[in-house]
Amino acid sequence: MLDEVENDAVARMQKSVSAFSGELARIRTGRPSPALIEHVRVPYHGSDVALNQIATIGVADARTLSVSPWEKSIIPAVEKAILGADLGFNPVTAGEIIRVPVPPLTEERRRDMIRVVRQEAETARVAIRNIRRDANQMLKELLKEKEITEDEDRRGATRVQNATDRFVAQIDELLKKKEVELLDV
Repeated sequence: MLDEVENDAVARMQKSVSAFSGELARIRTGRPSPALIEHVRVPYHGSDVALNQIATIGVADARTLSVSPWEKSIIPAVEKAILGADLGFNPVTAGEIIRVPVPPLTEERRRDMIRVVRQEAETARVAIRNIRRDANQMLKELLKEKEITEDEDRRGATRVQNATDRFVAQIDELLKKKEVELLDV
């Protein structure tokens, strides 16, 4: 029983850390990354799809992303979607390739991004703490139903707390790396 509760909590905590890592990839630094625009929704055959599902996104050079739609007919829609995503990018069509210059970040914008990153990190920490709370509640219910002993309850709570500490440390490490990346000019 204890192992099931702990394994469930650890699996959910890993998903929270993965989600946080994915959010960090979307937050812009000075370097271009396909993750900056791959989530942009483009109207395609009557529904909105993610850009990475209808085009190849790559890094052309140190300041430019390249987008190669798989169908020529959707180039204007892709360009319009990137403009409409309010990411601060101005795509330029060059034949069958859309070039997306990534402007350098100003110092003020870097500070704003750091605030956003810290807020995302706090949200991820709260998610992990909520998972800990759920696991501890489950242990208390098992104790109340006499499926586990008080010693097992304490041992389970300690194991869940250790997992919580480990995953919060991972979030803090990811946060620290992203802050350094954002401040790197």
